[in-house]
Amino acid sequence: MSEQQKKIKEEIIKIGKILYEKNLAVAKSGNISSRLDSENILITATGTSLGYLEQEDIVEFNLKTEKNKGDKIPTSELALHSLIYNNFNAKVIVHCHAPLVNGYFAVASDLKALTFETKFYLGNIPIVKQDTPTVTKPQEVIEALKTNNIVVLKNHGVVAVGNNFFEALNLIEALEEAIKTVAVARLFKKDLLDELDIELKGVLTTENASYPMFSFSHIQTIVDLVNKDEFIAQKGKELALTLQLAIKLEDAQEAYRFTFQDGKITNLAADGNAPFIISASREVWKQVFLGKIDPFVAVTQGKMQLKGQIGQLSKWYVPFNRLFRLFKEVKFK
Repeated sequence: MSEQQKKIKEEIIKIGKILYEKNLAVAKSGNISSRLDSENILITATGTSLGYLEQEDIVEFNLKTEKNKGDKIPTSELALHSLIYNNFNAKVIVHCHAPLVNGYFAVASDLKALTFETKFYLGNIPIVKQDTPTVTKPQEVIEALKTNNIVVLKNHGVVAVGNNFFEALNLIEALEEAIKTVAVARLFKKDLLDELDIELKGVLTTENASYPMFSFSHIQTIVDLVNKDEFIAQKGKELALTLQLAIKLEDAQEAYRFTFQDGKITNLAADGNAPFIISASREVWKQVFLGKIDPFVAVTQGKMQLKGQIGQLSKWYVPFNRLFRLFKEVKFK
């Protein structure tokens, strides 16, 4: 066994114990894996308890030959892990049956985000329906992971990916804590409402036109909609939202610079000359304009890149969050 294999196995054992101690994994539920190199992964064996893993409970599996070394059989969720590694650059995968997550999403269709941290780091949590104890439609999980690094498997558990185990673990812990917060809040107020989630009165209407995605007309229509929004105007003025922010399409090097003055966009320019630049691939921007990806969450999860300090932008989180939600009101093609 190489030193690298030994180190990764020790990390898997450590994360397994943490999951077990935090009641995120019980009995023989859950599975963990990590890339060993471009072709091989290390993954927990079937029938193992994450809280009591030994070195021999972790199997080496080749993604190309689809063969494993040794006598032990990889977890029954091997197909899911393999497909994720073949579609993403993720270095680790953690799947567990978090009890509060399972209980909450058994009766709720989406996450009620009550704290700014939940909105900022978790965003919209995709939910994939499950018909069996083992994931039989892994492609649906792949599609969900394109929008968020953590996915809920309804009546089953969660899958989180990351560049290291603590990135994945942090997402799972944050989701479990967010649900705990909702449960406690409902003790105080049964008809729980977060006014930040309430849509402004009236119906948002745009012309029936459909614009080429990321074209000047597409972005200008968004700007017009933003400047008509009373909520953004109010919060932008209260928070002194004054800055220059650019959005950039990586594949084509297209960019647009917004000049904000007290919450109003006073100028739109077709360049990226701004102290803050949010950039991403065409596919990621498509998901953003469809309302499936929150740019703040995408930046923290590495799906989008930000030039500038996210901490500086976060003070304007409320109006920007509303602005990003307006993106999906403009049709594009």
